[in-house]
Formats: sequence, C-alpha cells, structure tokens
Amino acid sequence: MTPRLRATARPAVAATIAGRLLRHAAPGLPETSGPGRETVRYTVDWAGPVDADLPDERAVQAACGLMEVHGRATGGPLPLAVDYASVVAGVLAAQGATALRVARARGLDLREVRTSVAQGALLAVGQYLAAETVRDHCGSPEPGAPHAPTAGPDTPSAGGLATLDTADDARVEVETLDPLAWREFWARLGVAPALAGRGWLPFQQRFATALCPLPDELRRAARRRTLAELRAAAHHTGVSLLTVGSDPAPAVRPAPWRLTPGPAPVPKARAHPDTSVPGPRPAAPVSGAVLPLTGLRVVESTRRVQGPLAGHVLRMLGAEVVRIEPPGGDPMRWLPPLAGDCSARFSALNAGKPVVEADLTTGQGRDTVRALAAEADVFLHNWAPGKAAGLGLDASDLLPGHPALVYAWASGFGDAFGDRPPLGTDYLAQVHSGLAAAVRPADQPPAPSLMTLTDVLGGLVCAQGVLAALAAREAAGSRGSRVDSSLVSAAALVPRPAHRARWTALDRPLRTADGHLCLGPEARTCPEAVLRLLDRAGPTAAEDLAARFARRTTEAWTARLAEAGLTATPVLTDLTALARAPAYRAAVAPPDPATGHARPYTPWEFA
Repeated sequence: MTPRLRATARPAVAATIAGRLLRHAAPGLPETSGPGRETVRYTVDWAGPVDADLPDERAVQAACGLMEVHGRATGGPLPLAVDYASVVAGVLAAQGATALRVARARGLDLREVRTSVAQGALLAVGQYLAAETVRDHCGSPEPGAPHAPTAGPDTPSAGGLATLDTADDARVEVETLDPLAWREFWARLGVAPALAGRGWLPFQQRFATALCPLPDELRRAARRRTLAELRAAAHHTGVSLLTVGSDPAPAVRPAPWRLTPGPAPVPKARAHPDTSVPGPRPAAPVSGAVLPLTGLRVVESTRRVQGPLAGHVLRMLGAEVVRIEPPGGDPMRWLPPLAGDCSARFSALNAGKPVVEADLTTGQGRDTVRALAAEADVFLHNWAPGKAAGLGLDASDLLPGHPALVYAWASGFGDAFGDRPPLGTDYLAQVHSGLAAAVRPADQPPAPSLMTLTDVLGGLVCAQGVLAALAAREAAGSRGSRVDSSLVSAAALVPRPAHRARWTALDRPLRTADGHLCLGPEARTCPEAVLRLLDRAGPTAAEDLAARFARRTTEAWTARLAEAGLTATPVLTDLTALARAPAYRAAVAPPDPATGHARPYTPWEFA
C-alpha cells in the first residue's frame, strides 16, 4: 500500500489572488469586521473533496486533467508553466467571500466558504469533461476529437498548434469566425480554396478539442511569406492577426474589472409588460438549499464560453439565470458531441437556465430584452464592442429606468485597442497579454495554450465583478452599477516570472511503463534524492534519470518515492476517469439522465 503524504504548504498564489480581488472590491463593500460585526471567512486548500495527496500546483494540474488538455496539441501531457489552477481557485475564493457578504446583507445566515485548487482545475476542464464523458457514455465520436488517452512522444511537436511561422522568423496567431474570410486569407498566400477548406474545420474546432491539426501545406505557405505579407493578407480579408512575442509580461495591466455607479435610485422604477418569466424570489431557502444568491435573477445574452460561464457561476451561487437566445436557439446547442438533443459543451455551461427567444434585430426583440432586464437584478452580455449602443441596450439605456440593475459587459480586450480591436477570442487574448509566452517553457516556441484559459478565467472574473457590484448595491441603498471586465483583464491576474521558465526533464511528466508521473517539488529540485531510488548508480543528469522511469509502472514508482518521503502524482490522461475513479467521487458528478455527461460539483461549500 502506498504511504499517504499529506500536503503541508498552503496554496499561496490562490490566497494572494483572493486577497487582491477582495481588496479591489472593498471600496464598494460594507465592513465585515469590527465592533458589532461578524467576519466572513473563506478557506482555500489544495485538494478539497478530491481524495488524493496534492502538494502543489503541478500535482493538481496532473491529477485534474489540465496537463492532459493543455498537452493535446503538442503530443502528450504537459504542465502549464504558470499557476493557472491556483489563480482560478483564488477567484473562486473571492467569489465565495463576496457572495457571503451579499447573502448576509440580504438576511441569509451564512458565514463561511471553502474551496480548493483542485476544484478550480476541475471547473476549468468542465467542458472537455462533458464532451469526453458523453462520448464515452454513448459512443458518438466527433470529428477531430481525441478518442483515447494521449500517449505521444516525450518531445512535443508543434503539429497540433494553430500558431504560424513566417519567412522572417516571426510567429503569428490568426483568428476569424468567417469561413469566407479564412479562404480569402489563404488565397492571398497562394493556397487553393479546397486546401484552405481542409484547414477550416480543425481551426474552428480547436476551441472545443484543444488541438489544431492544420494541413502542413498551410504552414508551409505561411513560412514562404514575410510578416508584412501575412499582415497585409489579414488586413484585406478582415482576419485578425497578432504577433506572438517571447516576453511573458502583460502588455497592459488593467484592473480585473471596472465598476461605474449608476444613477441614484428613484422611488419607483417604471413597469414593464409581463415576459412570462416569474418575478424575483424572496431571499429564502428553496427546497432546503441555502445559497448566497437565492432570490436574485440574472438575465444573460451571451455566447461561446466567457459570458455563459459567468452566468453559470452565478447560477451555482443560487441565482436564477435566464438566457436570451435568437429565434430557434443558440447555434452552439447543436455542436457535437451531443448529450441527447443538446451539445455536451453547451450543456456544461448552460444547463438549468430557462430560455427566452428574441430577435434583437427587431424592435419587438429589443423590447423583450428591456422587459426582462427591468425584472432582473443583473443583465449580462458579451456582445462585440459597440453592439449594445447600436441596439439601444447599453447601460446608459437600461439603468435610468432600472437604477438598481447591475449591468455587466464581458469583452475580449476592453479598451486596449480603442474602437477597432481584434476579435475578442481566447487565443488572441493570450497573445496580447503575454500569457502565450508564459504558459510554455523557454525551450518551446511561445504559443497560446489551446485550452481556453482566458475564456474560463474571463468568465470567472466577470462573475466576481458582478458579485462586487451586488455587494455594493446592498451597501448603497439599491443603487446599481455598470461592470466592465475582459479576457485581457483576467489574463493579467496570472502571475508570471520576468523571463520564461527553464525546465529540466524532471519538470515534465515522466514516461513510466504504463503512463506518466509528475514528480513533487522536492524530487524536481533534488535529482540526487531520485537517483538513490534507481536500480543502479550512474550519471545524475536529469535527462538520464527521466529515461530510467520507463522501467517500472506508475504505481510502483509512486510507492517507491513515497517510501523515500518524496511526492509524485500520476498524470491523468483520460478525462473519463474523473467520472469513474473513487478519488473524485465527491468532486465530480457522473453522467445522469438529466445532463447525459459528467460535471464538476459546485466548487464551494457554504456554512
């Protein structure tokens, strides 16, 4: 039996992020300590409900699927070179603490909240988990998706990334959501339409699959052209293009969110017609469940990941979340793999949200949105810049008639590019923020992770901004506000060193006889301690040590290291195991008839 080594170090990065976000929210929040006041308490640890020894960020990434998803594009499991799971957990802790303040101001008797870095990691892989488990459950593969645990070579290749190299040694990331623009971009680089078309599906699916196997002919076509030529092709076709730099420092350091108070409340806001959505619920438990936002309503008009995830978080905290979708429903509902008649990925973020269909191009549709917002506590959208004003649905349009409303806009770049930003998608945000350089070690070319890091973090930051605004509203006598956040403001939260990380072979997952193993912090920094466990003495170079791990199984090495007082974590390379393995039973709900896929449980415990 493998000895159990309990983690002793606390997740310092998570605590730092939580403290920073709570201080940023503090100007609008009521006092939570002092004479006659009770302090709300939050706790964040490493493993939470996951029954495993997880001593640090690297262990959490290994055990909870981050290494698997991030490494898909480069041939095998690979750590993120930043403390991403810890940052997510820090945001979750701040959300829990801020939600407690909202709850107590509304008369709910809640005082404590717990979360963990492992729960943050599981939330981050939630969409990938949904897709893998519905496929495992029903056997319906989707084109281009991974079907088995990744077992590529130890030396990663770049075949699954979307980043392109140019003739003058630049690296670029391109983005478009328009297949015609994609085809024309490549036509200007001398690529035949049929060949360009072969690249469109993997390019678009990279958001879902975390890999992008573009035809080699497209990569060669880009390498024959200079950066100036690629920029000209992008400019003429409306394709967004950013150069991928090697500096991990953020290009800008915006605040996580910006809160602008709305107009002072009037005695009685104007009434709006019935929208068939019931009125706000009282701040009281529903079916025995006590959650901080019980009785509050959120109306969202969102798409893709960032906006829906923000609404998903607020729903998990107890709010009723109503979705506005176009007539016929959001097209993302039918992207494979399907769980019944709905996309598993879409369901992972939107299950349980009632839907009102409205055509925003018509006056009637916009009136529907106004009516819904008039009955809501929060209106949330992630529309393109300028769309809200063009529709007459900006904060300046809605707040005067409903001054208690919290109006939230989740954007890609905020005001970083003025009034003509690139497409506000995850991978371009990683590039602009420096995260594309920070997530990979120095011996790999900089490139965004094809795991949607900033989409997830951006949705979480947006939700935290909403919570801060709700807490400020409780303190300011029902005065609402506007909350602006972005993918770039979320990415800036991720701490990174001044220079890209330099790794040895021991910093990467080690190939064993039957899988991969991630060494703990003591073993990674002290190769001599590992050498003593090997079958024979020999060279102490990290590469030589790593090669010897292939002689034994993962379980055997884990036991030997534990006996020597060293930690190691088996690397999870099959996300479906999260729904089956006993260690995750309290953290991950298995597929059920309602959803058809596995999902992480709510990442907070309130008391």
